[in-house]
Amino acid sequence: MKKPAPFLVYTVLRLLAFLVPLAILWIFFPIFREFWWLAAIFAALIGMSISMLFLRTPLTDASTRLHERRESRASASQADADAEDEAIDDATGDGRA
Repeated sequence: MKKPAPFLVYTVLRLLAFLVPLAILWIFFPIFREFWWLAAIFAALIGMSISMLFLRTPLTDASTRLHERRESRASASQADADAEDEAIDDATGDGRA
């Protein structure tokens, strides 16, 4: 079976790290139903803490994947530039001979 995309996994886990504490605050603490903005702030702080503690591996996987994609694009563009330089050198070399 194909491994899921690391960006998708990390994004879903980060959203859950925010939405679950937000739901818990709204359900179990009635004061946060009135002050929803305060619940959102607390949920963001809790979600940030959870992600720093428990989501290091998905973040590393996503960062590694991003680095690999950039490296492959850079090497592909470098190969194109080398081919163009070689074609220009061949064209100017044939004209002088």
